[in-house]
Amino acid sequence: MNSSSPLIDWLLESLELDASLFHVGRYCGGWHSSTQGLARASFHVVVQGHCWLHIEGHEQGIRLDTGDALFLLQDLNYRLSSAPESALAGQLPRQTMQALEPLAEDGTGLVCGFFHFQPGLSALIIEAMPGWLILRACDTGASAARSVFELILQECQRTPAPSDALLERLSHLLFLYVLRQQVGNNPNLGGLVALARQPALSGLLQQLIEHPEQPWTLESMAACTGLSRSAFFKRFSEHAGQSPGHVLLALRMRHACQLLQTGHTVEHVCAAVGYQSIAAFTRAFNKAIGVQPGAYRKQHEHR
Repeated sequence: MNSSSPLIDWLLESLELDASLFHVGRYCGGWHSSTQGLARASFHVVVQGHCWLHIEGHEQGIRLDTGDALFLLQDLNYRLSSAPESALAGQLPRQTMQALEPLAEDGTGLVCGFFHFQPGLSALIIEAMPGWLILRACDTGASAARSVFELILQECQRTPAPSDALLERLSHLLFLYVLRQQVGNNPNLGGLVALARQPALSGLLQQLIEHPEQPWTLESMAACTGLSRSAFFKRFSEHAGQSPGHVLLALRMRHACQLLQTGHTVEHVCAAVGYQSIAAFTRAFNKAIGVQPGAYRKQHEHR
């Protein structure tokens, strides 16, 4: 990793998420739908017709056409509807989805699902992103994403029924293309992406990734940047939105998970991520990941 671009690629490649479908079908007539209040990130891919997005803070509805995709990275106040007016959209009923009909000329076909981001590093990456993103089918810079959408569309037309597992994986891939496009086109992103773009901080981030076993302190991290302790802490926290210690912990836990997934012992992983005490490592891992490291290792033994 010799430049910020490979560093940013590494961050995106480190994103761990699961996609699960909850709707594949078609709405007809007047309708509205929303996942607000479920405290989950969601995605909605328009595979037929069009609909309107109504989201808090926007007076006008936003039209979504076939090939467009909406990614809600936070639990926002929103609804999808057949009505362009926000006031009318809230009055329309929630309907049960009908089966997709590839040759139908009316209605709105949707592939909808949830994203679950793993705690730690993945959560830090997503927290720096906008609350919602739209991928437009007409975007000239999204040819690869359009190819993925075509595969989604082909799968939706499969008879007797599309494969949920395949649609989940394709939606996951579509989201990764959207994130890469967002990172490339949005210079104002914060978080770890902002760190990777800062010459004074990207070198340190690279060192933290490659050498999580070192006994990093605030002083040693500041020394890597050539800044004073106070100036380093201020600049790092402003760009990352997190303290250096919080980011170091996320990177260490990400590396610990990778090692445990490949069968390394808890003792080996403890030393590899800079902990002198197995008890201290176990407490930190359990707090960050939500499970004991030994149990996490067993979960991945047969995968």
